[in-house]
Amino acid sequence: MRSIAAVFAAALVLTGCQSVRDRFDGPQPNPGPCPNALSLYDAHRLVEFSGEERVLRNVGFTGEVLNVRSACTYTDSSASPIDMQMAIRFAFGRGAAAQGSEKTYHYFVAVTRTDRAVIERQVFPITVRFPPGEDRVELTEEIGSITIPRAEASTSGSNFEVIVGFELTAEQVEFNRSGLRFRVPVE
Repeated sequence: MRSIAAVFAAALVLTGCQSVRDRFDGPQPNPGPCPNALSLYDAHRLVEFSGEERVLRNVGFTGEVLNVRSACTYTDSSASPIDMQMAIRFAFGRGAAAQGSEKTYHYFVAVTRTDRAVIERQVFPITVRFPPGEDRVELTEEIGSITIPRAEASTSGSNFEVIVGFELTAEQVEFNRSGLRFRVPVE
């Protein structure tokens, strides 16, 4: 019994060594950090209203960026870009004033110099279908390749940010900035 346990333990140790060896012999880690990927506070949620009054019964469709995840790869060329992949998790809602069971939302992805100007900005549509009887849907959108330009090899990913958010009207941005939230009335 002890010999079987010793063989099993040796196999586990060798398996562990193999995976560590593969890790060190495999692709090298990035020479620098990935750019920050985040949602813009002013544009991280969308609330549509029907009518002038900002009350729960007038809420139509809603959307919120729940999470932004990313990974990146530096390439060997001295002035080559950083290639970034992202996954954005959204939550969508259908309020009492919503018309229909389908809505196309628009969100943007912008590459910026950290705390500076926008380098590139693209808008993407996402169509959400609410199943019968459902008023909430969560979806994850994956963006396979975002190219972040670098002037030289020493330019770090920490010099850039990738920001996501909804395309909003001025009124919707003001509503987000106000910090207002709805409380469901309890009867």
